[in-house]
Amino acid sequence: MKHLTLIFVLFLGVNAYSQHETMVWTEVGVSGKVVKKLGWAVDINSRFGASGLETFFPQVGFKYKVKKWFRPSIDYRFILDKDRYGNLLSGHRINFNANFEKPVERFEINARVRYQYAFNQLGGSGDFDPDLDQAWRLKGTVKYDIDNSIFTPLFSAELFYNPLFGPDQGFSKMRIAAGTSLELDGPHKVSVKYQLDKRFEFGRDLRHVISLSYGYKL
Repeated sequence: MKHLTLIFVLFLGVNAYSQHETMVWTEVGVSGKVVKKLGWAVDINSRFGASGLETFFPQVGFKYKVKKWFRPSIDYRFILDKDRYGNLLSGHRINFNANFEKPVERFEINARVRYQYAFNQLGGSGDFDPDLDQAWRLKGTVKYDIDNSIFTPLFSAELFYNPLFGPDQGFSKMRIAAGTSLELDGPHKVSVKYQLDKRFEFGRDLRHVISLSYGYKL
């Protein structure tokens, strides 16, 4: 607990010495069932920054309902990412996820443990990138169901851990977000959130992200 408190304090403190970067992330997806307990999802993700489209990745995933509160899943991404010279470089990543859910009255508490494995790494650089390289990720989300409202507010926090030996090993990044999902009629799902990303390295930019998501459930 002391370590997490220190990380959060560092996250707040370094903001005064950071430059700022703004991005817009979009996600469009469709999902359905293979069998009763096995679901599938296909998503198209785009990330836009100061130079336009900076990262693009389609993703396909499968999630299995072991228990009502435990649903492991696996995802595959093909990634195109723009390097410092404006070239789009390709790479691949597999996510192994353990997803936990617990309703508490009108709250829904979610936790996710993810191990991501990247191969044919983008750019071939030795600089560790928490989003694109191998990492452990610990994420918690709290949602609140407002009575007679289409809005479901949410708050999430996520820590990135670099497991590889070297100077970058350890907690490398924190991400916090707040937003809402909309309960629309039919199979439509829409969400919007505001997110802050911060690398635990002096001089790294603080990233502001507006994230927009649309999903259609078959």
